[in-house]
Amino acid sequence: MHEKIIDVAVGVMLRPDGTVLLGNRPPDKPWPGWWELPGGKLEPGETVMQALVRELREEIGVTVTFAQPWVTYVHRYPTTTVRLAFCRITGWEGEPKGLENQELRWVDIKTAHEIPQLLPATLPPLRWLQLPNFYAISNAGSPDGLTAFLAKLDHALARGMRLLQWREPAWPDGTASKSLHEALLEVISRCHQAGARVLVNSVHPIEWAHQADGLHLRSEDAHAHQLRPELKKAQLLAVSTHHEDDLARARELMADFVVLGPVLETASHPGAATMGWEKFARLNQQAGMPVYALGGQSAATLPIALSVGGHGVAGIRSWIA
Repeated sequence: MHEKIIDVAVGVMLRPDGTVLLGNRPPDKPWPGWWELPGGKLEPGETVMQALVRELREEIGVTVTFAQPWVTYVHRYPTTTVRLAFCRITGWEGEPKGLENQELRWVDIKTAHEIPQLLPATLPPLRWLQLPNFYAISNAGSPDGLTAFLAKLDHALARGMRLLQWREPAWPDGTASKSLHEALLEVISRCHQAGARVLVNSVHPIEWAHQADGLHLRSEDAHAHQLRPELKKAQLLAVSTHHEDDLARARELMADFVVLGPVLETASHPGAATMGWEKFARLNQQAGMPVYALGGQSAATLPIALSVGGHGVAGIRSWIA
């Protein structure tokens, strides 16, 4: 017997001041008093966007003018399974009002996930909002290139870069060399001073990830793990993915996000096979977590990535340009 899944459109309403809208479930509904994002079930024949517009008009009295797909996430409650199509909303007309006798509250994105009595399926997207829309990848290359790299890093941090992957497979003394580890510690120090986080690629010793803010698994390393690697509660786990099997493994490992690509051709791999935006969008829908587009990405491609459901873009060259 096939599992019955209820499809739901969910609005993540974001204001420029860094707040997100939550509603308190009324007494006549399941989970009364718990906080959730606004939205509701799809009616027969409706698309996600059609349901989203209708539900927010009926539930909180606003007319959506700009919304983008984001993460589609399946959550199993004790009695029901829901497939939640989260959409980021940055444009609407009208002031939200609780038309179903629910209390509404604008909450700081940085602390929204800490609110007591959050509906379980609401917690993941509030955590995902902590991730920036750009994921930088290091390219110091060698001890000789470190000074120039650190200067570019400082410049990028000053401009707001907040998430970096330390990935230096070409470092001449090997992945566990003293000079490479010392360089990583310097990078972590500078990033933390700016409020940025650093993930260490699995090409390097796992102990280094424990000194940083998490671990980024190469796709082959993700498939080698049967269980999620042991990390501290606040640390992140990311996975490199290229197809459906990689995404399935990332879900099994309970990754916090993935990078998916290559989407477009890159200068380093001219002529290599790419998936394009249509396939990226299709795979993104299956991911169940935030997805960064990788391959040929830059500030110019970010709007495209966001329009097809991506969380953002990742890259090596674009952030140092």
